[in-house]
Amino acid sequence: MIPSERFHTIRGRRFLIKVEDSSDAADYLKYEAVRNEVWDFPEDTLSGPRNMMCENFLHEGSSLFIAAYAEDEAGGLAEDLAHMAGFSYGFVGIRDKSLGYRSPDNLWFYSQYTGVRPGSEGSGLGILIKEFQRDVLLEAFGIGRIVCTYDPLTAVNAHRNIRHFRMEVLEYRVATYGEYGGRLNRVDVPTDRLFMSWDLKQDAARRAEEAADVPASASKVIAVEERSVAARSGRLSFETAGGLRLEPAGEFALVRIPRDFYLMLDETAVDDPAVRRIPVDWRMITRQAFKELFGRGYRVVDFRTGDDPEAGRFYVLRKAAG
Repeated sequence: MIPSERFHTIRGRRFLIKVEDSSDAADYLKYEAVRNEVWDFPEDTLSGPRNMMCENFLHEGSSLFIAAYAEDEAGGLAEDLAHMAGFSYGFVGIRDKSLGYRSPDNLWFYSQYTGVRPGSEGSGLGILIKEFQRDVLLEAFGIGRIVCTYDPLTAVNAHRNIRHFRMEVLEYRVATYGEYGGRLNRVDVPTDRLFMSWDLKQDAARRAEEAADVPASASKVIAVEERSVAARSGRLSFETAGGLRLEPAGEFALVRIPRDFYLMLDETAVDDPAVRRIPVDWRMITRQAFKELFGRGYRVVDFRTGDDPEAGRFYVLRKAAG
């Protein structure tokens, strides 16, 4: 049976996650409103509501809209903008352009947006939306692969994509979206992204085994120092990226990223160029690390965070045998 909606209770609050089936164009306005609230970048828009309605796979197109609604304090749960807590949007695409749509196995689903509204962040709602998206695609679309991009410096997304869902990194893309500002990006920080593939039928436990035995001696390829700076809200301590240490590199290599890149982007947006450059330095040094390691035959097998927030967040890369 094709799933159309699912209820969850998170911290005593009910959430409804459902496939958008409306044939009223006005109902799609809420997706653009929430997209802009999450990313806060009006220049980057979804299609107009009429086009979004037509795109819906339940109408004329191949797009899947999923909405998540949250119960209010009075216990009400309505399918409107006031109750919308998050959403996802994506569409069917093709892997091999020369083969086109002639083979079902050549189809994949590009997940362009998954966003959780401020106020519902940190609740696990994003994972529940992605799990529902997976189930709809398997049952309704018959598609077994999702592709997406995300900023490799964002630990929350790395944990979800690499650690939780065991997605595979297909490639490192440089400055994918050009200048991109707003709440989660900054126009002076290049929009590098990892291009990911999620095999919806894979054995996640088998993928996890690849990184089960990372030795304590694994190479930490980026030198990191803590630095106290005059940030937007006062003096704060941030990790700063130092030199790159790719030699010697054994079977495993660890690529560190900041504890909270979103906070770093916001707090270092000051006039002092040395402070403002901190996230740019992270971008450039991790870009070099990923590209060089990928070129040597390493691939990402895990993402790890220590119990101590100060211990750092690391991508685990392993070199292919032979």
